Parts: sequence; C-alpha cells; structure tokens
Amino acid sequence: MSSGEQAHRVRDGVRTALPLALGPLLFGLSFGVLADAAGIGAVAATVMSATTFAGSAQFGAVTVLDAGGTVVAAIMAAVFLNARYVAISVTVASIFPGGRTRRLVESQLIVDESWALSGRSGRFEWSILVGSGLLLYVLWVASTAVGTVLGDALGDPNGLGLDAAFAALFLTLLAPYLRGRRAIQAAALAAGITLVLTPVTPAGVPIVAAAAACLIGLKR
Repeated sequence: MSSGEQAHRVRDGVRTALPLALGPLLFGLSFGVLADAAGIGAVAATVMSATTFAGSAQFGAVTVLDAGGTVVAAIMAAVFLNARYVAISVTVASIFPGGRTRRLVESQLIVDESWALSGRSGRFEWSILVGSGLLLYVLWVASTAVGTVLGDALGDPNGLGLDAAFAALFLTLLAPYLRGRRAIQAAALAAGITLVLTPVTPAGVPIVAAAAACLIGLKR
C-alpha cells in the first residue's frame, strides 16, 4: 500500500471517531481542571497527557497525589488502571505495519475508544485504530491544556456531566460487539463483577477483573 493510500485510510479513521469526540473532550477538560486544582501546573499536566495518553491512569495518579498520597502509590494506581492494555495490545499487535520504531510509535495510539472502533467490522483495522487514535490524542492533549488554563472558570469537573457522557460513550462502543449469546454473557458478567468490586477494591482492580471475564467471549 502506498503512502497516499495509507493517509487516505487514516483520514477515514479520523472521521470514524468524530461522533465520539465530545466524551474525550469533556474528559480532558476535567483532567486539566483536576490537575490545576492539585497544583500540578499547566505545563506539567499537558506534558503528562502528551506522553502518557491514558485518561483513567492519569486521573488515578493525580487523585492520589491530590489526596496526599506518595508518588509510589500514584504509580501503582496508574499501573492497575492501565493493566488492561496488556491484553488489548496483544489482540492488535499483528495489524501494525513497518519496522519496530514505527510500530512502537503507532501503538501509543491504542486507547479504549480507538481499539473498540477498529474492531467493529469483526477484524481489527490498522487505519481505523491509527486515525481515531490520532484524533483522540489531539483532543486529549488540547483539552487538558484548556482545562488547566480555564480551571477556575470551568469550576467543579463534576458539573461537566462526565458520568453520563462516559456511560453513553462506552455503551456505544460496546453495542457492535454484542453479537450472539456468548458475547452478551461476557458483557453481563463483566458488568456484574465491576459493580461488586468497585466499592471494595482499589481503583483499577475491577477493570482488570472485568476484562478477565471477557475472555469467555474469545472461546468458540
């Protein structure tokens, strides 16, 4: 495939993610506000988003630091929250073309949304993952920066409606995968495990446990 064809397909991936852009935009604004309130600063928070690009892990780390926790505790929270990416990355490792450096760079665009969008057709598509990942990355970094600068004006992040926005976002991502009884059973089991564990376990543990439940859906 020529570079022109690759660029065209990546643009298609960008367009695929446009309907979901509001959720990550609000999430990034909220993270910027939280980081500013925690005293991290606009530059540090924006660099963190640009180099980490992992919303839940960043929220977890900043929340721990803001509550007076240690750097080690913040790192452990981030590790737990990002543990699911080990399994996610394995499922798409074979779709990245090119040499090791290119594959390493493009794999940084693997997030929940880009991964889910890329597999909606029944097989994972490189162009959808990279295109959607690029759009989400730009939105995440830019909205983080805006959130840190306009923190006082935006006020309480809870007022941005993140709970409703992200519930709707992830239900939208999940819907195309609910094909057949086994997939529905796996999703229901994961939801049940999350509801049970969230009040009684550290952040990130419910996500890892729920992801393990979804292995049921991989069996034929």
